[in-house]
Amino acid sequence: MSSQDIPEENLPAEQEHAHGAVSVADEENPFADPGLPPHEHRIQDIDERAAKRSERVVALLFTVSMLATVGFIAAYVAVPSDKSIFVFPLGHISALNFALGLTLGTALFCIGAGAVHWARTLMSDVEVADERHAIAASPEVRAKVHADFKQGAKESALGRRKLIRNTMFGALTLVPLSGVVLLRDLGPLPGTSLRHTLWAKGKLLVNMNTNQPLRPEDVAVGSLTFAKPEGLEEADESFQNEIAKAALMIIRLQPDNIKDKRELEWSHEGVVAFSKICTHVGCPISLYEQQTHHVLCPCHQSTFDLSDGARVIFGPAGHALPQLRIGVNDEGYLQALGDFEEPVGPAFWERG
Repeated sequence: MSSQDIPEENLPAEQEHAHGAVSVADEENPFADPGLPPHEHRIQDIDERAAKRSERVVALLFTVSMLATVGFIAAYVAVPSDKSIFVFPLGHISALNFALGLTLGTALFCIGAGAVHWARTLMSDVEVADERHAIAASPEVRAKVHADFKQGAKESALGRRKLIRNTMFGALTLVPLSGVVLLRDLGPLPGTSLRHTLWAKGKLLVNMNTNQPLRPEDVAVGSLTFAKPEGLEEADESFQNEIAKAALMIIRLQPDNIKDKRELEWSHEGVVAFSKICTHVGCPISLYEQQTHHVLCPCHQSTFDLSDGARVIFGPAGHALPQLRIGVNDEGYLQALGDFEEPVGPAFWERG
């Protein structure tokens, strides 16, 4: 239904808008202003039943938003943080994160959609033209505003009542701290967890590929083997966090080729263990050059000399790779003799 199909007496009254339009060009006004085009009425302006339908749609969207907000709160309380679900095509994801994202997204979308539908169908869409006026106030108005401000400041006695002024500033300064406290709920404080790994005295070195404990004879001269701590399994919830700190490179060198005294003391029959995590940005190191005993980070080409304490000989890394002190137990398996003596990973020294 269009405005042409409605009797003229049923149409809303047009508003008069004076905007200085010049319909015909002349010598004084060579460029004619065509003015505003004829207003087209919407179906909601003509038919009250259509307006009611739009009103119900907007109300429905706002109601769904309220229900989604309640669902968000319920999901935050009821859904376990360690529960995972399968969602095609995303795969296995956190049930809590999925529920919170879905409900909050629905709540925000419905508010926006309801506001847009309200504005487009029920609010007035009559075009209004207004003459442009000067932005700056007149000198008289500015003088009056300045006088009123000075009078208000004098009457408030803010300058004379120093106790009130200072306590007010203190209250306004401290109240934002209540929001900062809420950040505590983002997760547990890290404490000293970044300074320690799962390695401890007596932990066996387990081959990452075979998942079996390593013996010295399992590591050939010139070979590179990757190891993890005993007891760390891929099915563990914390596997990714822990292996990112505890991953090891196991290399066997001829003892005569080891230049660094501490590296030789912390090795066992030429078997040395260094962190696999690059000290530049934390990439896993996996490229080993047997003849030079160099390892190369594939991300930014930081190069470390494993025969000389894993010191940096090229690239942007700023620190040598941490070495793990190892030995053998009574059964002949390689074991750690403690944790790393310095934090693993990139630029940790500058952070703490």
